[in-house]
Amino acid sequence: MQTQDFVNRHGHGWHDAWQQLAPRPPDPSLLMQLTGRYAEAHRHYHTLEHLDACLRHLAGNRTLAQQPAEVALALWFHDAIYDIGAADNELRSADWARAALLDQGGTSDTAQRIHALVMVTRHDQPPRTPDQALLLDVDLAILGAPAALFDAYEQQIVREYQAVPVAAFRSNRRRILQGFLDRPRIYPTAAFHDTREAQARANLGRSIQAL
Repeated sequence: MQTQDFVNRHGHGWHDAWQQLAPRPPDPSLLMQLTGRYAEAHRHYHTLEHLDACLRHLAGNRTLAQQPAEVALALWFHDAIYDIGAADNELRSADWARAALLDQGGTSDTAQRIHALVMVTRHDQPPRTPDQALLLDVDLAILGAPAALFDAYEQQIVREYQAVPVAAFRSNRRRILQGFLDRPRIYPTAAFHDTREAQARANLGRSIQAL
């Protein structure tokens, strides 16, 4: 997806979220910085296409959010930093989101909730709020996609980690996918659980067998 096409599609939502959360709009360069991050050459899945899919999933389930503007802004930032091999991508992305909101006059409570929303995409802790549950499910929607789309996603992940030795990649990938499969529920919200859980489990099991 071209950056300008993405901005044309989602620019209004970007400005609407800021209008609800802060008294001042951000400098236009912030949007360009973010979209530039998602367009980095080493990304093959965590791209503008992924962000576009997340924002569309949120739009389709907006009534599930307690603070939809907060969930939206957290999604914009959730993969802002994506350095292969780094262990603090989510933290750096969350810190950026919090700092950006505070710079524009957003409240510390709002900024901290958005920080926590981004951090839930580490997928190492269960969600603590309905908005965290929704954001988690939006981010993981691809796991429950039809098999062909899931397989394309898996190949994109392989390309992102092509610099990692094959044996190490397969071991780590198997551990990550098995971690999702071992959860009592992959999707905490009823909406995503009812429509994607079974397919996600089939996709994950098939992928683990192939590794």
